Amino acid sequence: MSYIAPLKDMLFNIEHLACIDQIAQIPGFEDAGLETAQAVLEECAKLNQDVISPLNWEGDKNPSFHNGSGVTTTPGFKEAYQQYAEGGWQGLQHPADFGGQGLPKTIGAACGEMLNSANMAFALCPLLTDGAIEALLTAGSDELKATYLEKLISGQWTGTMNLTEPQAGSDLAAVRTRAEPQPDGTYKIFGTKIYITYGEHDMAENIVHLVLARVVGAPEGVKGISLFVVPKFLVKADGALGDRNDVHCVSIEHKMGIKASPTAVLQFGDNGGGVGYLVGQENRGLEYMFIMMNAARYAVGVQGIAIAERSYQRAVQYARDRVQSRPVDGSLPAAGPIIHHPDVRRMLMTMRAYTEGCRAMAATAAAAYDASHHHPDAEVRKQNAAFYEFMVPLVKGYSTEMSLEVTSLGVQVHGGMGFIEETGAAQYYRDAKILTIYEGTTAIQANDLVGRKTARDGGQTAKALAAQVAQTESELAESGNTDAQAVAKRLKAAREAFVDVVEFVAGNTKAHPNDVFAGSVPYLMLAGNLMAGWQMGRALLVALTPQAQAQDAAFMAAKVTTARFYADHILSKAPGIRDSIVEGAGSVTAMALDAF
Repeated sequence: MSYIAPLKDMLFNIEHLACIDQIAQIPGFEDAGLETAQAVLEECAKLNQDVISPLNWEGDKNPSFHNGSGVTTTPGFKEAYQQYAEGGWQGLQHPADFGGQGLPKTIGAACGEMLNSANMAFALCPLLTDGAIEALLTAGSDELKATYLEKLISGQWTGTMNLTEPQAGSDLAAVRTRAEPQPDGTYKIFGTKIYITYGEHDMAENIVHLVLARVVGAPEGVKGISLFVVPKFLVKADGALGDRNDVHCVSIEHKMGIKASPTAVLQFGDNGGGVGYLVGQENRGLEYMFIMMNAARYAVGVQGIAIAERSYQRAVQYARDRVQSRPVDGSLPAAGPIIHHPDVRRMLMTMRAYTEGCRAMAATAAAAYDASHHHPDAEVRKQNAAFYEFMVPLVKGYSTEMSLEVTSLGVQVHGGMGFIEETGAAQYYRDAKILTIYEGTTAIQANDLVGRKTARDGGQTAKALAAQVAQTESELAESGNTDAQAVAKRLKAAREAFVDVVEFVAGNTKAHPNDVFAGSVPYLMLAGNLMAGWQMGRALLVALTPQAQAQDAAFMAAKVTTARFYADHILSKAPGIRDSIVEGAGSVTAMALDAF
């Protein structure tokens, strides 16, 4: 079946939860109100539904391959990428100074979801380019910006992140790629990088690699890492492409999912050294790379939402078409479509509620990003920056973990046919698994949430968020609506469980680190559950208003039902997770190592 972009839900979030009209009051975003958002999203939907989505199944059957000298991508990818670039989609939320459209992330994130729902393997190329653009905008010299940004933002060139090495997975202190300074101010780069997404392909004329390397004589550990631009083709003074640089793809990986996305092994320096250009200052590379990683982590969370949406749509269609067994309530005289069966509806509602909750959470985080970077008031910027930074590991960690559950349920709805590749349900499940791994595993996101986002400030940011949740609880409880009051009850229990865990984390990270980190991933899942549930509560309040009912009564009724389901079936898990963290830490590490 084809993909249909969930424009109504996206625009609901953008209007009512992300509050696009407030963003449009920020200098520079005056033309980025709801009307603009709707026009952009509708145009984006056409491209993704008509051009990019039909290539998704083809990419799984006929993935990119190494042809001996380079990489040939899936048939149709090169032409689709050309349409994507010519439409200006790569530059959607990047500065107009370098040819971008300068739209807020609040709009860009919704477009990113559509692209990833349509074809996640295809979407990875623009995703990595976005990260390279962010790093150069933040830390690149004027010369580097002038040379590379316009071509990257136009989509004429693409970008990559080169962190991982065979001996250095997530431990970047073990990076051994070396950089040798040259008299002309450049560096010669030598080493091997693995897991480089779109590290080689045939869709663009140049690839701009951002590479972590250690300058000869630099300190050991992460303090001695620098960041370099190492282009596939060198760039002449007039901007034209010059000689091939000494960086080559030696192979690509054979993967469980996202098969059409070429994951390259890159070799630097086999023929005298790849020419590299320092980004910012020596030994600050990890700091700069985190700019790319933060952008990519949010984007990977959106990928989780996107693949969940695609899986949900396919499952709903199958459940409407598949006839099997008479409904248990006797509502049909004979066998009917399986969507009549209560357990199938439970699975579909779980898929829907998770997806809508995480989409709402991501939309509010995007709005905070926009305010944190562009609002004229410094205090408003500071508050929104704290909110966004807290949300990034949740958007990444919770949304991707939920995508595994949702895509697994998508297979289950199909029954035996879900295990057969031709239905397409299995591809979403396989594609989703990487999301909990790359750009920092779920455990790494949880470590960030514990250390940088909770323990560092004694849990103050987390408790401030809990206070905002409590305000929504009060509004729900006072509404007089039965569904709203039920959600308020579940939200209150989840918030109290969250605060208990925050106090446990803040009070024990230094004294009893094993106890805290034994529950770090459950803490992330509890926090993500609460934040998504909070947004569903806010959405319910909007959906009950007369204005919303007049706008689209059927959509609003479905929103109320979905929020109630989220509270009853997903948010209700929070107190039990609290118990496992606060009271169950000892049993995690009690087993003798030789007993495993």
